[in-house]
Amino acid sequence: MSRTYRELLVWRKAKDLATLVYRETEQFPRSELFGLTSQVRRAAISIPSNIAEGQGRLTRGEFRHFLGQARGSILELETQLVIAHDLGYLQQQGQQTLDSQTFQVLGLLNRLLDSLSTSETLKPSKR
Repeated sequence: MSRTYRELLVWRKAKDLATLVYRETEQFPRSELFGLTSQVRRAAISIPSNIAEGQGRLTRGEFRHFLGQARGSILELETQLVIAHDLGYLQQQGQQTLDSQTFQVLGLLNRLLDSLSTSETLKPSKR
């Protein structure tokens, strides 16, 4: 495991995604500040935050739990971005860029989760 979450590619990509989400949502209507804007931003910031928190935990199981939370947040974010696009708050180019980045982060999360599951099942039993 990495010594720090900052070494994880998935954390760096998730942080970049959260930053981009903040920039893209600056254009959302003021009336959505406490609605969709807030929801989208919270989901986005939750992804790298959960990765960091999980990496700081003491066991692989705890780390996997928080990666699962991050995975749920990215799926929540994807849904909210589709709704924002449908409402005309997010332009096609912004939607495509965010969609590409969420797909990339989700893939990295899935691979990290798989590697943690595989490494646990390959450990010899202590008998």
